[in-house]
Amino acid sequence: MSNVQLTAGICLRLVDSSENYDEVLNSKPTMQILSVKKVSSPGGLNQVDRYRIIVSDGEHFLQAMLATQLNNLVDEGHVGKYSIIRVDKFTCNLVQERRLLIVLDMQILVKNHEKIGKPDNAQPTPGDGASSAQQTPAPHSAATPAPVPSTSTISTSAPQQQHQQQQGQSNRAGLNRQNIFPIEGLSPYQNNWTIKARVTNKSDVRTWSNQRGEGKLFNVTLMDETGEIRGTAFNNAVDELYDKLEEGKVYYISKAKVQLAKKQFTTVSNEYELGFERHTEVEECRDTQSLPTIRYNFVPLSGLQDLVKDAICDVIGVVKEVGELGSINSKFGKTVTKRELTLVDKSNFSVRLTLWGKQAEQYSEMNEPVVAFKGVKVGDFGGRSLSMFSSSMMTINPDIPEAHALRGWYDAGGNQASFQAHSNSFSGAAGGALSGFNRSEMKSLQEVNDMLSNTTTDLSEKPVYFSARATIMHIKQENVAYPACPTCNKKVFEQHDGWRCEKCERSYEKPEYRYIITMAVADHTQQAWFQGFNEAGEVIFHRPANKLMEIKFEDETKFGKVMEETIGQQFNFTCRVKQETYNEATKLRYGVQKVLPLNYVEELWGSELARTPICTSVLLLLCLIECFGDVL
Repeated sequence: MSNVQLTAGICLRLVDSSENYDEVLNSKPTMQILSVKKVSSPGGLNQVDRYRIIVSDGEHFLQAMLATQLNNLVDEGHVGKYSIIRVDKFTCNLVQERRLLIVLDMQILVKNHEKIGKPDNAQPTPGDGASSAQQTPAPHSAATPAPVPSTSTISTSAPQQQHQQQQGQSNRAGLNRQNIFPIEGLSPYQNNWTIKARVTNKSDVRTWSNQRGEGKLFNVTLMDETGEIRGTAFNNAVDELYDKLEEGKVYYISKAKVQLAKKQFTTVSNEYELGFERHTEVEECRDTQSLPTIRYNFVPLSGLQDLVKDAICDVIGVVKEVGELGSINSKFGKTVTKRELTLVDKSNFSVRLTLWGKQAEQYSEMNEPVVAFKGVKVGDFGGRSLSMFSSSMMTINPDIPEAHALRGWYDAGGNQASFQAHSNSFSGAAGGALSGFNRSEMKSLQEVNDMLSNTTTDLSEKPVYFSARATIMHIKQENVAYPACPTCNKKVFEQHDGWRCEKCERSYEKPEYRYIITMAVADHTQQAWFQGFNEAGEVIFHRPANKLMEIKFEDETKFGKVMEETIGQQFNFTCRVKQETYNEATKLRYGVQKVLPLNYVEELWGSELARTPICTSVLLLLCLIECFGDVL
């Protein structure tokens, strides 16, 4: 076996409350894993597996937990029982008055090794059969430095007692700053923890009223070097904590409830969240060293086409244009202010980003600043677009390398470049279907069905896109179009004073009809039901919905003939499949994104047959006839 020297005495140093923890935490000790055990957190489908391990220095052993980002080392068999590791980054937490080592990063020195020494428990509990002799470390040779004696020994010196008394008084006066716990390691199992985190976002106080009563809340996003977590305060805790927490500042926080995150209310990537209560302790950190900084994972603007709709990302760009402050009516009947920014970057792409509410109102126009956005939402309205949440973060001219590099490029001539806007498209990450018909990704309906049957993707969260060529077999005539508001396209209702739009709170003399089509289509393999809207209907019926409805109201027979003319037509379809639930019934919905009539020259040109010399000559001849037919 390889000759590996473990870091002697490190376990006792870790449990010694009088030890200099800055020195210990930077020591990168070499240790051996004696045991690996999987521990599942409560929470059903949202449970997160953790690995509890026992580490040894050859003389003593200590309980430890692996950070979740290291789970793959165990899952893939890279580390196991008796492996030798170097712990590059770790912290310690006090759980039930016992030290628990949290391993944040490590290097595997030896995968398989025999057990080294006969280590004892570094912190035995009373009644476990351990004697004081066992707790006292054995003498060391001159070549090995002796460890600092453990405070768990029965005999404790007077200076140590005085230090512990002072430490206890310090802890009662404020938070225990030595027991700093990483956000990534928080779970419902931990108690008596303290985190040191920066407030990256703070919401306004919101109120609610329902059958169970009234209340108020606010939430914050907290970040340290290991991750982010959302914290929420309700009612009395709002009064206690709202004024204490400020965006951008760093705090010591303790005595909050760790619970499973409600994913429908947060975009923070953490399985847990914090529930602030009246006894939650918050103390501002005035230490200017080792403060958590905001971590970004920037996506270039050209890379937005590779993200699915509703994805959350970080971007950085130069604000090329600033739109006027406007407003829209939300679906809840409220008026919301908005402002659109146009961002550009070194990928020579531009994108529209929408600010909402106070973010839009408070944005001050500057001379083309560099702005970093954290946690913005990807949309597909008019091509790829971005939108801020209330939890998103915007930093103008941040002092980070990416911002300096972007500013240098822009001032050195990037401002003269031509930028490409994102068109209506769906990326390969979303299934490879483009707004035009993507022949290289075309699938038969049977292939689509097989793909959906075998996919592990949650189609209710992440739809699948595909291209197909199919023939219309039937279109439902009832409700082929609906009366819409000329302003917002919502459905309007006929009343005594005209057609009333509840959203716009206006009445119109007549509605603007829009298509809403349910049709059965088929190819040589299978049949499927597609649903399309106004743009698709105008292609299929060769007329706007207003014209079709005029025919329907004036001549039902002619209307029936128009419907019959659609049967047997073949089109190229770009579709999106999403799982929807209605009245407790779940089904797949095929939404038509775009309909293209067949161009037989293009169809033949893109086929395998077109690559033969004879067919190429024929196609060229057809093109010449098309171009110079009148001259010939």
